[in-house]
Amino acid sequence: MPYPEPKYLKAADLRVSRRPKQLAVINQGGCTGCMVCIDFCPVDCIEIVPGPDPDNPTVHKLVQVDLPRCIGCTLCVKYCPWETIEMVAFEDAYVISPEWTFRGVIDELWEREPVQVEAERPKRRDRERAKVNQ
Repeated sequence: MPYPEPKYLKAADLRVSRRPKQLAVINQGGCTGCMVCIDFCPVDCIEIVPGPDPDNPTVHKLVQVDLPRCIGCTLCVKYCPWETIEMVAFEDAYVISPEWTFRGVIDELWEREPVQVEAERPKRRDRERAKVNQ
């Protein structure tokens, strides 16, 4: 089971058939931890990453996008005052995100199965033609 809470099971099932074309990825090299993006995220998929000092975690905090929960709405990109969030193609987001992430909390919060990229699905017109030809 990839999600520990039952409320995410339906979303996980839909994710297989209806995944977004692009996902938000935060370049933590430019992130100031202002958390403006958190206010605009409609699915609450942006998590706060505490600072490196355990005695004072609010200093040098960052944010990180939980990619499996991201719906690709682009609101965080639009409202980020530092322009450090980019929309990346679905398949590329899982490759680029570890490169741009210095510190993360997502792996500690969730135990998930790895995302598998599926082969390109046939287009609707091709499926309809196949039905007609049968």
